[in-house]
Amino acid sequence: MLYKSVPVKWTPLMLKRSIENIDVEGYRNHRTWVDLKDVAPVMVRAVLASEDGRFMEHRGFDFKELSKMNKEHSTKGKRLRGCSTVSQQVAKNCFTFCGRSWWRKGFEAYYTVLIELLWGKERIMEVYLNVAETGKGLFGVEAASRKFFYRSASKLNTHQAVSIACVLPNPQVRNPKTVSQKNRSKYNTTYKRTKMTPYPFK
Repeated sequence: MLYKSVPVKWTPLMLKRSIENIDVEGYRNHRTWVDLKDVAPVMVRAVLASEDGRFMEHRGFDFKELSKMNKEHSTKGKRLRGCSTVSQQVAKNCFTFCGRSWWRKGFEAYYTVLIELLWGKERIMEVYLNVAETGKGLFGVEAASRKFFYRSASKLNTHQAVSIACVLPNPQVRNPKTVSQKNRSKYNTTYKRTKMTPYPFK
């Protein structure tokens, strides 16, 4: 597992986006690797608040959230929603082409277990913060920070960190500059949760 100790410069999703936009003039993927220690703690807290509130409790799969989702679907008719953990998203982004097949889900589950065993939580979060898609042609929080807020990820404030975290579920559509207005409910909920989310990891 080479990725346990070296920066992840390319992922299958980055390659996929490059192919999808091969005819788009001037398109290129922007990414800059940063170590976890060089990311503002509030950015980590915002990601946890937005994407995986039980990150430190589970071992790759949030069965409590899955159970809650299924119960809401069966009793209230709510639409089934994605509830992938940060670990699952890292496994999907780094080791699969992000398709919807059961084969892909199987590989994702396998690598989720593997990275939880071999990498540890800090490394999983570090990779996530560097490979997650954060906008059109943007990967990682450093690229998003410089593109939208003209600063390094180490200098983000709470509003900026939450704004980036809120685009993660749909980075091809949402924009950190406007998400607090266009997705006000998501932004407000994530902002409040960020204030209550502990970090550093213990």
